[in-house]
Amino acid sequence: MIEAAQFVEAARERGFDWYAGVPCSYLTPFINYVLQDASLHYVSAANEGDAVALIAGVTLGAKHGRRGITMMQNSGLGNAVSPLTSLTWTFRLPQLLIVTWRGQPGVPDEPQHALMGPITPAMLDTMDIPWETFPTEADAIGPALDRAIAHMDATGRPYALVMQKGSVAPFELKDGGAPTRRTPVEPRARLRELATNPLATRRDALQKVIAHTPLDSTVVLASTGFCGRELYAIDDRANQLYMVGSMGCVTPFALGLALARPDLRVVALDGDGAALMRMGVFATLGAYGPSNLTHVLLDNGAHDSTGGQATVSAQVSFAGVAAACGYASAVESDDPAVIDELFAAPPLDGPRFASLAIRRGTPDGLPRPTITPPDVKTRLMRHIGAI
Repeated sequence: MIEAAQFVEAARERGFDWYAGVPCSYLTPFINYVLQDASLHYVSAANEGDAVALIAGVTLGAKHGRRGITMMQNSGLGNAVSPLTSLTWTFRLPQLLIVTWRGQPGVPDEPQHALMGPITPAMLDTMDIPWETFPTEADAIGPALDRAIAHMDATGRPYALVMQKGSVAPFELKDGGAPTRRTPVEPRARLRELATNPLATRRDALQKVIAHTPLDSTVVLASTGFCGRELYAIDDRANQLYMVGSMGCVTPFALGLALARPDLRVVALDGDGAALMRMGVFATLGAYGPSNLTHVLLDNGAHDSTGGQATVSAQVSFAGVAAACGYASAVESDDPAVIDELFAAPPLDGPRFASLAIRRGTPDGLPRPTITPPDVKTRLMRHIGAI
């Protein structure tokens, strides 16, 4: 058994100072220690996949060899499969995973871990994530971290430490570390007369976003599907990244980047289908989101890239959700001028949000990016001085 401080301080010496995750009783000492150290950063995510995406965003923007750790119970691996297989693996955004081994064969545990326990190693192997058991002796910590870093640096992909029961001694929590509650805002809705003013196209909206996101001070992260493809077709700029897969993860990804890089304005371009898939992240953004984070949701009421099947967004007030979750401002409209107003507004104490209703449909022959995910990531990191 080791002390929380022994691992965390060894990790800090190697550049690990960002943590995100969902608690597990095995992880309690680590979380409690990190929460009470003002020089370390911990974000309590709504689910494990959001935590993986958030640390990927930190990795994207981190300077000077800073690194991140995602912590989760092994039951949460199911929530993390999508970003682990189509974000961190695809874009080569490395992070250290600490995965607890509930239901380890031969160790009595609760019935919900009876299947996940035995298959945890196989799940990591299937996702091409090398792993080893978490160190339980002080002199084993440094070598384990060094092996993880060597793999991360060589491949650009995650490495996992699988924590067995009783690996870390208790550490008392004196302060729960809850983010400061923001003053609630009222969601605003502004609708036009659609009979005379048809909805804007996605292209109309994206052109406005481009006009307000200069190369030298902003980063634009576009959701998977036609959003990223159409942004690429309009203007492939060095400050843009086009998500592939990882549906719903553009916002926690953007949150990680915005937290790591307060010198940049980070814009997350979202869609209604993606937002509905991971609505829990609205609460995380509302609690932790900084003033340099802007969330733009383009709502056409459909899964456009898969044939136009309807979403349930027609009965959802995304601005109402954002306001209730603590965003500094939240507005929804069918007038594309709302994007101009969003970017023209003075700085606020927290993230800002706008949902714009747009028409369905996509231009014929819309190209896919020819720049590969690792190359677009490397180009962006070089552009913002992260490498």
